[in-house]
Amino acid sequence: MTVQFNNITIIGLGLIGSSILHALNVKFDKKFNISVYDTNSNHRKIIKKMNIANIVYSKINKAVENADLIILAVPVGSMGDVAKQIKPFLKKGAIITDTGSTKLSVVRDIKSFIPSGVFFIPSHPLAGTEHSGPESGFASLFENRYWIIVSNKEDKNAIKLQNLFEKFGANVEYMDAEYHDKILAITSHLPHLIAYTIVGTANDLEIDLKNDVIRFSATGFRDFTRLASSDPTMWRDVFINNSEAVLEMLQRFNEDIGLLQKLIRKKNSKELYEFFVTTKKIRSKIIDAGQHEWEDTKN
Repeated sequence: MTVQFNNITIIGLGLIGSSILHALNVKFDKKFNISVYDTNSNHRKIIKKMNIANIVYSKINKAVENADLIILAVPVGSMGDVAKQIKPFLKKGAIITDTGSTKLSVVRDIKSFIPSGVFFIPSHPLAGTEHSGPESGFASLFENRYWIIVSNKEDKNAIKLQNLFEKFGANVEYMDAEYHDKILAITSHLPHLIAYTIVGTANDLEIDLKNDVIRFSATGFRDFTRLASSDPTMWRDVFINNSEAVLEMLQRFNEDIGLLQKLIRKKNSKELYEFFVTTKKIRSKIIDAGQHEWEDTKN
């Protein structure tokens, strides 16, 4: 498996961007010329101190002008603006990819800023933790995780990306943008929305009850609501930019909640038990597939 990139630029130095940086340094015998940029000067300082990039740029145009591959690891709401900024400075033959959690919106926002002779291949690593920022990144984040490429699998530039992502330890799959957004709406976006909502509900309780919820929160509450620790900017942009698919899945979820309310009200122990048995089996399949959320082993 040959990785056909020499000069790689990463724009955005949060969890995903910094994890890609770590992986490029750890997973390859080959040494890349790695350039990075982030609007946050503190993020740039942290990466420079880590010494995991060749050059940390304070200007985005300098970061991309010699790049064979540019990876946009920024919130999906910022993709179009970033693409517009870098357009005049891209060299012929360069490949651009992204790590955004929505694909229809990213394709819509970026495609008009891709000049002739430059290739845009959308992608999305299905990996992460509830932590954010450059200090949160680690090289093994993508191991045995799916990395979706939105492209024809015969495309030579998509194959170049596939080879790179597989060296990170990822399992590469191809799908179209609309299907990706529907899958992610139920597997990622809806769980985050529910976690934020439960924490909001707890916050709206009477003061004494709220304090005791925080004080006596059991493992289940803490584990489930840890998703609400995720980056607010990123998730605001995800829900706005994948609203149609999220709302569709939220409607289905509400219908299932309504059914459960009815079963509980009627004390229908038989159907409640059958429902829990079925969902327990599905959860077991998720664990067996190795696609459950990363446990945070860094702290």
